[in-house]
Amino acid sequence: MRTASELKAVFFDLDGTLIDTAPDLCGTIQDMQSDRGVEITPFKAMEHLASGGARALLGIGFGVEPGQDEFASLRIEFLERYEARIAKASAIYPGMMEVLELLESKGLAWGVVTNKPYYLAEKLMGELGLLDRCAVLIGGDTADKPKPSPLPCLLASQRTSVEPQFCLMVGDDERDIVSGRAAGMHTAAVAYGYIASPIEQWGADFVFDTTKELYRWLEIGQFDPI
Repeated sequence: MRTASELKAVFFDLDGTLIDTAPDLCGTIQDMQSDRGVEITPFKAMEHLASGGARALLGIGFGVEPGQDEFASLRIEFLERYEARIAKASAIYPGMMEVLELLESKGLAWGVVTNKPYYLAEKLMGELGLLDRCAVLIGGDTADKPKPSPLPCLLASQRTSVEPQFCLMVGDDERDIVSGRAAGMHTAAVAYGYIASPIEQWGADFVFDTTKELYRWLEIGQFDPI
């Protein structure tokens, strides 16, 4: 697919793709560190890990991993604190609202396929006024397995009644691309997100450096795949 004319649905990852959630995700870790009187991890040192959720952020903030004694209790605390401030500083990326409006004007379905727990994704989307506009919301616990499994993308395809070959999966993490490709969708990586590994190695059909590039391709199809 070299143009967007064949598309019927576009699915976005949430953290680092549709919404800049790092301020609240990282802020939650910093709050936990402050309350414990430990050294605060600088925002820039963990921003790129925001897409990794609690596991990645607790790893850099407290040096704990799943299976260790402290991890389970810290994860519960993290999720409770994060839910309480979920949209305090998070915001849709500049230019992305125009992308959504363009899709809606063209009659294309759009939705979210995220590894964020559904209840958190639903609350965030609701507080930012996006929940009632999206055609589908797939959380990390909605399908039997999260991304990089193809199951979340396939479920989004099923719920929007759009065959995978007419869908585009957009994300800022390799697992977004792996999931979309395995589901038979076209894929696009966004370089403005929380990039934690070499983006050119993900195998995406497209790489967009900005939301403006994504908009331009969706509008007139003038973008060459990598």
